[in-house]
Amino acid sequence: MSFNAIRRSRPEFDIMPPYAPFFGALALAASVAATVLHASDSGATRSDHASKSASLDESILFYRDPMGGDELSRRPKKDGMGMDFLPVRRSEIAPLLGKLPDPPAPSREEPLFYRDPMGGDDISPAPRKDAMGMDYLPVGAADLRAILSALWAKPRAKRILYYRNPMGLPDVSPVPKKDQMGMDYTPVFEGEGEEDGAIRIAPGKIQRSGVRSEAVRRQSLVAEIRVPGAVQVDERRVAVVATRSEAFVEKVSDATTGARVAKGQPLVRLYSPAIAAAAADYLAFAGSRSGEAALLEGVRRKLETLNAPPEFVTEISRSRRVPTSVSWPAPRDGVILERNVVDGMKVDAGQVLFRIADLSIVWVLIDVAEYDYARLQLGQPVRITARGLPGRVFNGHVTVVYPQINRETRTARVRIELPNADLALRPDMYVEAEILAGEQDAVVTAPESAVIETGKRSLVLIDKGDGRFESREVKLGRHGDGFVEVRSGLDENDRVVTAANFLIDAESNLKSALHALTGSETAR
Repeated sequence: MSFNAIRRSRPEFDIMPPYAPFFGALALAASVAATVLHASDSGATRSDHASKSASLDESILFYRDPMGGDELSRRPKKDGMGMDFLPVRRSEIAPLLGKLPDPPAPSREEPLFYRDPMGGDDISPAPRKDAMGMDYLPVGAADLRAILSALWAKPRAKRILYYRNPMGLPDVSPVPKKDQMGMDYTPVFEGEGEEDGAIRIAPGKIQRSGVRSEAVRRQSLVAEIRVPGAVQVDERRVAVVATRSEAFVEKVSDATTGARVAKGQPLVRLYSPAIAAAAADYLAFAGSRSGEAALLEGVRRKLETLNAPPEFVTEISRSRRVPTSVSWPAPRDGVILERNVVDGMKVDAGQVLFRIADLSIVWVLIDVAEYDYARLQLGQPVRITARGLPGRVFNGHVTVVYPQINRETRTARVRIELPNADLALRPDMYVEAEILAGEQDAVVTAPESAVIETGKRSLVLIDKGDGRFESREVKLGRHGDGFVEVRSGLDENDRVVTAANFLIDAESNLKSALHALTGSETAR
């Protein structure tokens, strides 16, 4: 007789005992466990981390109300609002077994799991005996209601996202593994280091990476602008010796280029026909009793127009004769920069014979970068050092900031005035200038090394303590003395990372990328 015929003749075959699905699920679980054990025996060469990973991915014992109610279920289900019941695993319930009634209260409901009769934390999803032959104690929903509040406060087990290199190298693995030195890769759990937007880094890695942090300061920001420059002659202290008419050189003094001369010191003797004629007229009108004062004054003015030295006119009045040549004096104290005259030569009107400069005060001209131009102000103190004068420092101040920007170099020219009593600074000497530019108002500042420039924005890493770091965007202002003004994004109580911040930023980017990747995989 066939099986279908037996079923038609005996209807009791259509009735399945209510416990049949439960024992069927237990049989299926036992079959899966046997398969896993067989696979582990055949793969004896696998890493020890495989067993650790398996323990973290243990089976679910039961499900609890997502809203914190007392209802429990052995199988997945939803509450009245359509929310899934939360799974409870062995690692979550084992620490709370000591709060269960012992022995358990008798109940007719189906046990959710079985626990060690000797009070241990061993749990079994099916009936079993311990090493002494004692039956494991059943635990039902009524027994668990006493510890539901503690279970609700218990954090859920975190899922392992990936494993990262123990030495901090940018190498991750989806499964447990060892590096070339035999060190275990470190597991990274879901949500690790991402609370409140912060990332967490192990203390050992922080020490190996040389991470250092520094407190944000409120201080006055003074920028030290260091630029090269050159010494130049003060334009207001330069004079030339020249005649206003043709002349012939009779004798040049011993004054040569580079020599220091005093005002009124004779430099050259000249014969000028124009000056001689005007001098004769002056002598004639000065000796004539019938001469009119107006004519005498006109002749005198003619000598002044020819730039005849006052001493020359005085000598005519005293000696009552016209000298054949004129002794031309130095117009001021200074150093002879140029000598363009020799004995016997003819000179034209306006030709420069000598160029004399007073070097007791000199200029230093420097070119400041365009982004420092706005910091410059008149009167700012400047320190000048010269390579040719080691150990000496000259103090001056900014006298002129030229208004135009050089189109080719994108720099602004600045003039600094310096006293030079001993004439140590010479024209065209190369110097280094240090300008203390800035304002006295205190502002929030951070070390320049703490700023990470991405091209579109500026970031700093906030040290929140306990190995937690947070990336924050900031708006920057002026720079100076190794610090930068932070106009927004930081408070005075913050600490910023000043060393190895690029490594932390790379770690943060890696975690964000992996988190996004695992999130997309979960969505699929």
